[in-house]
Order: sequence, then structure tokens, then C-alpha cells
Amino acid sequence: MWAIALFLLPAVVLFGLLVLAPIVIAMYTSTFKWNGLGGPPTNFVGLANFTRLFEDPVFLGDLRRGLILIVLTLGIQLPLALGIALLLNQRFRGRAVFRVLFFAPFVLSEVIAGVLFTMVLSPNRGLANHLLGLLGLAELGGTWLADPKTVLYSLFFVMTWKYFGFHMILYLAGRQAIPPELLESATVDGATPWQVFRHVTLPLLGPTIRISVFLSVIGTIQLFDLVWVLTRGGPVHGSETMAVTMFDFGYVRSEVGYGTAISVVMFLISLAFALAYQRFVMRRDIEGAVTTMQERR
Repeated sequence: MWAIALFLLPAVVLFGLLVLAPIVIAMYTSTFKWNGLGGPPTNFVGLANFTRLFEDPVFLGDLRRGLILIVLTLGIQLPLALGIALLLNQRFRGRAVFRVLFFAPFVLSEVIAGVLFTMVLSPNRGLANHLLGLLGLAELGGTWLADPKTVLYSLFFVMTWKYFGFHMILYLAGRQAIPPELLESATVDGATPWQVFRHVTLPLLGPTIRISVFLSVIGTIQLFDLVWVLTRGGPVHGSETMAVTMFDFGYVRSEVGYGTAISVVMFLISLAFALAYQRFVMRRDIEGAVTTMQERR
């Protein structure tokens, strides 16, 4: 018992210092009006920062834009990643090259991806408008990152290019873990390829898909660096997220108390989603894992 506690102690100390302590400090700071300078905060305002938060049209817009990005991610990005993963699971020449090419954007940092697409989507000499012009579709070109009507969808396009390779690898690993005998048995029984996918492949990919959805939602809630490099939340807050608003108030405008209140709300939203998702969506996966461990013991 003491040996176990001794081995766990370093991890518990690090978790307390790097996770629990910042959460407590953030909750404390969010109840003050403070610019981050001149020692500990003293101007206590209670819940005034949170009241201001939910009366701020920018923050309410952040919630709406975040929800739009989550819906687009779950409805387009993840099905795209799943489809490509199933294609790359087939045997054909050069599939390893395609796997590397599709996964490569995820390896790049968000800053590099942001700078790259700032040039690609430039309205003047951007590659996107240039290619549309070569194809005779110049009228489809636009000011992708400078128009409030298109900037959010342009941001989603960059997000998809950047992150779908990660989910593709997850799905590919999940697909390769399915015993081929199950698929062959379904085919022998007369199932069509669609029926095999619908009734065999997709259910067995369920745990992988649920993990992928969880990571996508949490990542979208916390989205910052890609947005900051691409647009800094503009134009006219058209691509701003909660993390960008938090950084803007906390570091650029030196309203640390208000910025910290935003971070607390982000944490509570992420925590509520994580607990609800684990309770209602991933419960079977967790119970299955626990049962398997107990059987092995």
C-alpha cells in the first residue's frame, strides 16, 4: 500500500500544481476586476464578470459560432475522415504514400498551417482564387478571410485540412482491428457491401467513433491558435471563438478578471460535456473495459 502511494505521489503533486491549482486560482481571480499588475487582486466584484459575460454579444456570438463549428465538424469532417480511412484500408499500390500525405497536415503546427492558408486564401494573389481563375471559375473566388459571411466556413475548411488526418488514422486503426472473418462471414451469408458496412463495420467502429467525436468537440471548444494566426477573430468578430475572446481581454486589453471568467466558463462547458458524454455515450465502452480487466484478473 505504501509502495503504491509512494509511486503515485509525484503524479498527484504534479496534477495538483499544474491542473487543480490553476483552476482554483482562475475561479478566485474571476471574481475580481484586475488588470494583472500591482500584486494580488483587491477589487472584489463577485459575479459581476459572469453577469457581464452573458450580456456580451461577442461572447454569445462565440457560443453560436462554436456550435456551428461543432455541427460542421461532426457532420462533414468526421464522415470525410471515416470515408477516406475505409478507402485507404483497401489494397492498392501507393496506399502508404496516401496515408502519409493525408496525415502530414496534422504534424504541422497550427501556426504554420495558419500562415500557409493566410497566403492561400489571400484575396489578391492567393492560390485559391488563382486556381479558380485557371479553371474558368473566377466568379466563385472571393475574399475568403475578409468577409464576415464566409470567414467562419473558410476557417472550418482549414480546420478540416489540418485535423481530419488525425481522425482518419484513428478510424483506420479501428478498422484494421476488426477481424476479417466477421466481414467474410457476412459476405458469405449474402450481405451487400453496404449491409456489411452498416451492420458489421460501423457498430464495431463505435468505440473509435465515440472517442473521435469527444476529441473533436473538446478541441473545437478550445480552438485558439489557428484562429488567432488566420484572422485574430475578425472580421467584425466573424470567426472569434471563446478562447480568442479570453486571450483578447486577458492579455491584449489587460482585463484579467474578465478574461479569467471566460476561461472558467470554457472549463465548465468542457467539464459538463465530458461528464455527460461519459455518462450517456461512453458508458458501455467504459463498462466493457472494466469487465475485461476484471476477467483477466
